[in-house]
Amino acid sequence: MFGSACGRFLPGAAFALAAFCLSLPAASSAVAQTATSDATSMAQAGQLSAFAQAVATAAARDPALAAFYRSNGYTPIWTGAGDADRRAAFLAAIANAGEQGLPAARYDRAGLVQKFHDVQTERDLGDLEVQMSRDFLQYARDVQTGVLVPSQVDPNIVRQVPQQDPLEVITRFVKSDPAAFLAELPPQAPEYNRLLKEEAALETRIADGGWGAKVVAKALKPGQSGGPVVALRDRLIAMGYLPQTASAEYDDALKTAVVQFQADHGLTPDGIAAGETIAEVNVEPVQRLKSVIVALERERWMNFDLGKRHIWVNLADFSAKVIDDGKVTFETPAVVGRVGKDTSTPEFSDHVRFMIVNPTWNVPRSIVVKEYLPAMQKNPNADGQLTLIDSHGQKVDRSSVDFSQYNADTFPFALKQPPSDGNALGLVKFMFPNKYNIYLHDTPTKYLFSHEVRAFSHGCIRLAKPFDLAYTLLAPQSDNPVATFKAALDTHVETTVELKEPVQVHLVYFTAIAPVKGQMEYRRDIYGRDAEIFAALAKAGVVLGAVQG
Repeated sequence: MFGSACGRFLPGAAFALAAFCLSLPAASSAVAQTATSDATSMAQAGQLSAFAQAVATAAARDPALAAFYRSNGYTPIWTGAGDADRRAAFLAAIANAGEQGLPAARYDRAGLVQKFHDVQTERDLGDLEVQMSRDFLQYARDVQTGVLVPSQVDPNIVRQVPQQDPLEVITRFVKSDPAAFLAELPPQAPEYNRLLKEEAALETRIADGGWGAKVVAKALKPGQSGGPVVALRDRLIAMGYLPQTASAEYDDALKTAVVQFQADHGLTPDGIAAGETIAEVNVEPVQRLKSVIVALERERWMNFDLGKRHIWVNLADFSAKVIDDGKVTFETPAVVGRVGKDTSTPEFSDHVRFMIVNPTWNVPRSIVVKEYLPAMQKNPNADGQLTLIDSHGQKVDRSSVDFSQYNADTFPFALKQPPSDGNALGLVKFMFPNKYNIYLHDTPTKYLFSHEVRAFSHGCIRLAKPFDLAYTLLAPQSDNPVATFKAALDTHVETTVELKEPVQVHLVYFTAIAPVKGQMEYRRDIYGRDAEIFAALAKAGVVLGAVQG
């Protein structure tokens, strides 16, 4: 049995584990010391000890680990007599992995501890050494940049997650304070910690029985009373929207709570509990917990520098915001892509580099052949605001074209809409050139912003307050951003206005939102992406602690 590997195995941990470390025979401490010295000296002599041979063999299928151990002469970093602090820090971290929505079984803490019990030879010890390193690198990647590869879950989540070089990670780790290094791996964004608190609160609530009976009613209004009103009140009390009370009346206090609940869930805050409001009130805490766990994974995907100033477009919230030094300095309602394989807005990050004032709308080919060609086949003058353009860029008289002879593959023309107040792009678009042809823009169809669920576009993001966004983006480079913008607007011709400093833009999809103050906010999973992500996390081994068994 290998004794000295325990050392101070887990400072402050359970007595049983401490007793396990103390119970191992002291004589076996020679194994770790011999392994360390032999691996170094024999490597220099062209030979390897049994320990080093085991490490080399076990690490061979992993290039990063093979390079790491080769470079350090096959010296142990986990199983040596002086590795207790590093070992303890890692075992403590993976003991809490499930609390971060990670697949704790993947790191097999209990299995690692058991292997320390079972070690008999230097070869066993070498295998355990590499297993510890492999589990460490898996954990480090999962907690830092996510368990999943986004595009493998849904083809519209095209976010590129920057991965750390595993050789660099483990090399830095052995040179660092282990506990501090591990503490810095998860996202340091305040939102991540707030989501962790919500996860813990939901786990507790679920364990205590949830939020009570569901509300069974089509609509409840102020002035009403009875069982359904009591059920509504009880659930809102359990969620933290009301103090404890036995009232059966839909009074002003209940109305105020309903209004706040509606605001926190992207609903029209009218104080009447009907339709979608009752549906959202009746969502069980286990579903909210799933949303939070998905949000934690999404935060890990976003664990990089978002930019001191950046634009945050939450597709699930139908909103766009400008964030400066962590504070919202501009916000506008948005319309996003309608639900569909080819129309749902993708998720990715880029940089807004310029805006086009008085834009021309060059109709995407897919829209031309799927929507406008069928209309023109029925009526050649349909959608007359659009200009027919040939392959030489020349305007074509529609009366000279027999549209019926073409199909989606053979149609040889393009369509464009010149700048105008009625242009589909409105009067300004904000460009972050990308292969998905997605951008932010104005729109003449302002009435769509009155809807709660605003998924109507072909994929681009329409803004309710595009001029204000233009002023906000121009402010750092103009003493009078309003005048700068209007000077371009008043030309009535397409004009490009460059941003001197490109601004990062992040198209995200968070259905669980942890604000600095107030209650958690939740949104509907209109694209079904959260359901896909949670299913993939569950397949990877993520479990809901409060509902196991």
